[in-house]
Amino acid sequence: MERTDDEWRAILTPEQYVVLRQAGTEPPFTGEYVDHHAPGLYRCAGCGTDLFDADDKFDSGTGWPSFTRPVLDEHVAAREDVSHGMRRIEVVCTSCGGHLGHVFPDGPGESGLRYCINSCSLTHVSAGTA
Repeated sequence: MERTDDEWRAILTPEQYVVLRQAGTEPPFTGEYVDHHAPGLYRCAGCGTDLFDADDKFDSGTGWPSFTRPVLDEHVAAREDVSHGMRRIEVVCTSCGGHLGHVFPDGPGESGLRYCINSCSLTHVSAGTA
């Protein structure tokens, strides 16, 4: 999905634009979905791609929504991020290229992964309406 910078600015809030298009990070414990526990799907706020299932969400205590896995592996891509003097793995939406957050190898469950995702890069669709 390709859009011009002006098109992205028209459809995203200023905070969403900074996170999704400029790889920003919302402050911890401020996002809408940090303490959100309703069943359903979390979709990309930029393009609507299904990203994470609420059943895979857990409280990591980090201040950002955390998930053990994506809905489908092909809906997210991981790439090395060496910004801010750190070595991390960035997670992006494969449909629109939007920055979602980072993935770390310290999560629970089979995968052992923690997808640490910015709330403003997501929208939630309740179970039954997805």
